[in-house]
Amino acid sequence: MGKFIRRFLRDESGATAIEYGLIAAGVAVAIISAVNSVGTSLKTTLKTTATAINP
Repeated sequence: MGKFIRRFLRDESGATAIEYGLIAAGVAVAIISAVNSVGTSLKTTLKTTATAINP
C-alpha cells in the first residue's frame, strides 16, 4: 500500500492536462471580456449613428 501511495504522489502525468485546461480557461475569459467590451462600444456607436440619421 505504501508503494502505491509513493508512486501516486510522484506521478505527474495528469499535471500537464490540468495546466493546459487552466490556460484554455484563462484565454476564454480574456476573449469573452474583449468581445463584451467591443460589443458594448459598438452598440453605443450604432445607436448614436441611428439617432443622427433619424432625428
